[in-house]
Amino acid sequence: MALPALSPEARAEALQKALRTRRERADVLAALKSGELALEAVLSRADDVVGKTSVQQLLRALPSIGTVRAQQLMTELKVPARRKVRGLGPRQRARLLELFPAQG
Repeated sequence: MALPALSPEARAEALQKALRTRRERADVLAALKSGELALEAVLSRADDVVGKTSVQQLLRALPSIGTVRAQQLMTELKVPARRKVRGLGPRQRARLLELFPAQG
């Protein structure tokens, strides 16, 4: 299926929307890393910013979780490597919240 041809204005608007989404995703992940935002708050968001974020990227954004530990958690939770947050099942979400309860 071929992509539709976009006018220059529509293309510029799509690029701006993508840039805003990437910035917002980066802000959410940075707030999660710094502890300003709890994992529960991130998982409860129903928007595309969080929904289209990879689970591995979300795990690496948690305080004191690196690439290796994120991969171990993915294996433990039986989450495929390319899974997005939107694709997490209820048990996987519940297990994540068990492992990383809200602080404070």
